[in-house]
Amino acid sequence: MKIIACIKQVPDSEAKVKAENGQVTYGDAPLVINPFDEYAVEGALQQKEASGGTVTALCVGPESAKEALKHALAMGADEAILVSDAALENVDSLGAARVLAAAILKIGDADMVMFGRQTLDNGAGVTAPQTARVLGWPMLGLAGQIKVEGGSVIVERVLEEGRQIVKANLPAALSVVQSIGEPRYPSFMGIRKAAKAAIPVWSLADLAMAAPAALVTRAATMNPPARETVCEFITGESPEAIAETLAEKILAEKVL
Repeated sequence: MKIIACIKQVPDSEAKVKAENGQVTYGDAPLVINPFDEYAVEGALQQKEASGGTVTALCVGPESAKEALKHALAMGADEAILVSDAALENVDSLGAARVLAAAILKIGDADMVMFGRQTLDNGAGVTAPQTARVLGWPMLGLAGQIKVEGGSVIVERVLEEGRQIVKANLPAALSVVQSIGEPRYPSFMGIRKAAKAAIPVWSLADLAMAAPAALVTRAATMNPPARETVCEFITGESPEAIAETLAEKILAEKVL
């Protein structure tokens, strides 16, 4: 089995979100591996243990994303690859899917590609099916349990309505949910191995593809219109007088 776990580097979940010039920013928050993608790595490692093979961690991002890949290596991934190019700085999910698909084909002979159910920064959850679409592979989403039989994969999907069993021929793309099992902690030896690992960096030229076209989707913030509120204190010589004045104002404003 040759399994690819696609991950992303995102701001830490404790980061404070700000809006500047209509755009979302996390300021100087530390960057970490997307927590949902840890489950994708865990699912990939479980399949490696069950069927043998290798796990490759794949990421599209800046040079700093090597740290997220090293986390996957420390968990037990065999190798890691970073796709980094200045033209991908503001890439959207569709552009990222096309780049991931090209990298997956360049790696070659993959049996399964695993994703987390969504990312922490935008939470769209569409990169996995978009990548599967580009590859022309079946897409099995929200996988809580995975079993490989011959040339097929059987997945138990975790839905709000219950559980659904689906089957597809390999190769296939999967998105994984927390039911797959708690991600393992990086071992001491794994951390040492990851620290020394040489992570290759591929550019768009290495993938023989041009920069993605104009963004299809863009995240932006919209501030609601300002509302002015006036607070009026009603006074009177007695509670009865205050109540009478309040009732008159309510009727005048047609609240009742």
